[in-house]
Amino acid sequence: MKPSLQAKLEQLAFRLEEIDGLLADERATADRARYRKLNQEHAEITPVVAHYRAWQQVQADLATATALLADPDMKAFAQEEVAAAHQRLVDLDQQLQLLLLPRDPNDERNLFLEIRAGTGGNESALFAGDLLRMYSRYAERRRWKVEIVSESAGEVGGYKEVICRVVGQGAYSKLKFESGGHRVQRVPETETQGRVHTSACTVAVMPEADEAGEIDINPADLRIDTYRASGAGGQHINKTDSAVRITHLPSGLVVECQDDRSQHRNKAQALAVLAARLKDMQERAAHAKEASTRKSLIGTGDRSDRIRTYNFPQGRLTDHRINLTLYKLGQIMDGDLDELIAALTAEHQAELLAALSGEM
Repeated sequence: MKPSLQAKLEQLAFRLEEIDGLLADERATADRARYRKLNQEHAEITPVVAHYRAWQQVQADLATATALLADPDMKAFAQEEVAAAHQRLVDLDQQLQLLLLPRDPNDERNLFLEIRAGTGGNESALFAGDLLRMYSRYAERRRWKVEIVSESAGEVGGYKEVICRVVGQGAYSKLKFESGGHRVQRVPETETQGRVHTSACTVAVMPEADEAGEIDINPADLRIDTYRASGAGGQHINKTDSAVRITHLPSGLVVECQDDRSQHRNKAQALAVLAARLKDMQERAAHAKEASTRKSLIGTGDRSDRIRTYNFPQGRLTDHRINLTLYKLGQIMDGDLDELIAALTAEHQAELLAALSGEM
């Protein structure tokens, strides 16, 4: 282990003892916000320090076993103990590096998922519907909740655009690498000569902003229009101005919501989507600055990038960012995304580890 890494672990061990003392103080709960922050920090540091203590114990065991090598009667036993200790140290060192990786503060958040049809006309809209079903099935597998916020139906099915809210523990951590261009190659249902067409959709995954004003939106910067909802919903929804369109004047962002019969709830949903988009814009700007010094392989989230191809004739999915090809397209379109997401996460962690090694 590098001395700089060990020094950081010593600091964390000291900080854990400090937090234990602060939480044990009878006045600790007087400031509820501070108390929650201390508990959160305690939960984050505890596993790191536990692994570090285990590493220290193995170091001590190694020293004891090494000393026994001089004893002829104990040499064979000591050699086995030394080898086991060395392997255990390697494993603990890797685990500690992963635990020390910088955490994405958005990982535990809910998210807004936007899917927009791109090139390909009706086929693109149909594929947008297929992507929504794929993510919805994945959410079902994880017992997450999916709420449609806004939708614009395609002429023959699917969606020209659909926005939904995904609610569940760690939702953003799992789906944050999905932002970008998704290309599909297949024979459309309307194709009479059996030719393969190429269409595309864009996907944007945005963490939900905190309700406690994480994104400050000045009411003076908003133009709010109400209008009568269109499409399905019965007679009532078409007789009242329940649909809401919010324009954020400084950025030009426009958000519409008409999914609910209540104008108040539509406005609240539209404001939540707007806050997520503004938060997304801020984070993209910050990532762009970071990219000038270190280009990120995963997670740049550039929506113009073609990140993935779904080839139906070959039953193949290819993620171009990590050169991963899986011949299980049917299962993937049915929501079986675990292998794909695990590969993207592992690649991202490898990149973070390389950066951490350079800093240590």
